[in-house]
Amino acid sequence: MNEVSDSPESEGEVREPQVAPKKTVSGRLYALLAVGLLLGLLLGWVLVRMSQGRPLFGPPQFHGLVIQSPPPLSNFTLTATNGERMSLLDFRGKLVVLYFGYTFCPDVCPATMVELKHMMEKLGRDGKDVQVIMVSVDPERDTPDKLGEYVTQFDPSFIGMTGTDDELLGVTTQLGIFYQKHEGTPATGYLIDHTATVSVLDEDGRLRLVFPFGTTGEDMAEDLRHLLP
Repeated sequence: MNEVSDSPESEGEVREPQVAPKKTVSGRLYALLAVGLLLGLLLGWVLVRMSQGRPLFGPPQFHGLVIQSPPPLSNFTLTATNGERMSLLDFRGKLVVLYFGYTFCPDVCPATMVELKHMMEKLGRDGKDVQVIMVSVDPERDTPDKLGEYVTQFDPSFIGMTGTDDELLGVTTQLGIFYQKHEGTPATGYLIDHTATVSVLDEDGRLRLVFPFGTTGEDMAEDLRHLLP
């Protein structure tokens, strides 16, 4: 009888060496890496929004009065603290923060200017896209030199502007600003009653925000960040 071998291989057959499969990154690992990357990006976005005081979801909440769908202001030209004539159009591309007051103001004006100084400090590097302009409603006493000395003591980037009564009326009427001279004491001379709000124009010269007197610099900075690109 022929004997049958228990070996699965027939005689003369050569067994091929087995090659270990190459190690590959599993699909699960790729998915974990992708999720980790997305979570990192989301966390970064959240931290940036929180550091800027912006809400995580929904429309921003403003501290100032928001002006809906405003038309651009008519261009105006006044005399700046450098003695040159400057127009609103010269500041296109920046947020323009307008405050109307005068250097002899005993209380309201210096208090507001201090808050505008704090606003710029809070804005930090974003302040390069913001121009603060104090428009004097007292051209009789506020010469360009005197006005320039006054505004730059709060921040070197601040600009002062003023003009004739007719020129000032062309600006104040558009923004709803009131001012009127009245007699003071022998020590003070005349004083000027004036609207103490702060107006914010966007990059296209539209009135977008109005801050009432007493708004803090921190709150103003937070609102301006909502308008910055």
